[in-house]
This record gives sequence, structure tokens and C-alpha cells, in this order.
Amino acid sequence: MRATSPNVSRRRSAAILAAAILAVSAAGCGSSDSPSAAQASPSASAPANPDAGVLGIRDPWVKAADKGMTAAFGTLVNDGDSDVTVTGATNPLSPMELHEMTMKDGKMVMQAKQGGIVIKAKSTHALEPGGDHLMLMNLTKPVQAGDELTFTLTFADGKTQQFSAVAKPFTGAQESYAPGHGQPMPGVSATPEMSMSPSS
Repeated sequence: MRATSPNVSRRRSAAILAAAILAVSAAGCGSSDSPSAAQASPSASAPANPDAGVLGIRDPWVKAADKGMTAAFGTLVNDGDSDVTVTGATNPLSPMELHEMTMKDGKMVMQAKQGGIVIKAKSTHALEPGGDHLMLMNLTKPVQAGDELTFTLTFADGKTQQFSAVAKPFTGAQESYAPGHGQPMPGVSATPEMSMSPSS
């Protein structure tokens, strides 16, 4: 036993030394990544998004558009015990409004959603073409497929939450409406098409 103990001891020392070398190497790799870590840290505690997590947002996307209007979609998830009301949305590219589609005089029209969008406790609420959506009213530059846009939601209690959505091409539910909201532009159908998903 005593004859093998120095060997065991040497093996343990070698293992500890190898572990120490690996730890130093890993620390060296970590320091080369420190700019990204530093960038990630402020965004996690940025004052612009102090209340992240008010809602979950599944599959967010934006309809690609060259100019005029477009919209953001996704599924809002409320895992909390109280209803949550979204009262507004902002994006650097355009003024925004909360919109809904509704029947008026036998036609499907788009209008501002009075009272905001309510997501009941322990439930979900779909933002989709032909239904409720976050409308970008006047784009200052084109939104091309693959672009990532950041949105800030405002809630009835004053809290805010940011989320990002990627732009995708979409040909259904044409939402090119004049500023009167309910009036389609000449030659554009006011009735959304049946397709409710973006092109992949």
C-alpha cells in the first residue's frame, strides 16, 4: 500500500494540475468573450425594460413591408393570477397603435382597439393577421425579411416590457389601410384572406 501511495499521490497531483490548467485556459477564453458578456449584462438590467416577464411572448414576427404600414404578431401568454392589459406599444421605426379587425356594414375593417388588449389570467391571446395586432402606422424605412425589430409594450399599471420580432414575408390579410382605419385604399380588399401564417 505504501509503495503505491506515492504513485496515487502523483496521479492526484497531476490531475489537480491538469484541472488548474483547464480552469486557467477557460478563464482565458472567458476574458476574450468579455465584451459580449459586458454587452449582455447592461441589457439584462437596462432601465428601459425593468419589468421583463409581465407576459410571455411566443413566436413574435413582423410582416415585411417596403413602406406605409405593417404589423407585429405573436401569442401573448399570461401565466399570472391577474388579467393583464396592454395599453400601448412603441418601436423606433414608426408610431404604433393597438388594432383589431371587426365587421362593419358587412365588411371586415381595421380600427383602434378601445381599452387595450386584455390577456386573461392563466391564458393566452393571439395577435394575428385578421385579428388583434400591433400596428406600425408610418414606417420611416423598409422592414425587410430577416430584420429584427424591438418593441416596448406598455401595460395598464404603467409597467413596460420589451421583446424582439423578426420580419417575414406575408401575402395574406392585406393591411394597407388609409389613416381613417376603416377605409381600405382604392383597389385593396378589406377582407383578410384565410391564411394566418407568414411564409417561411
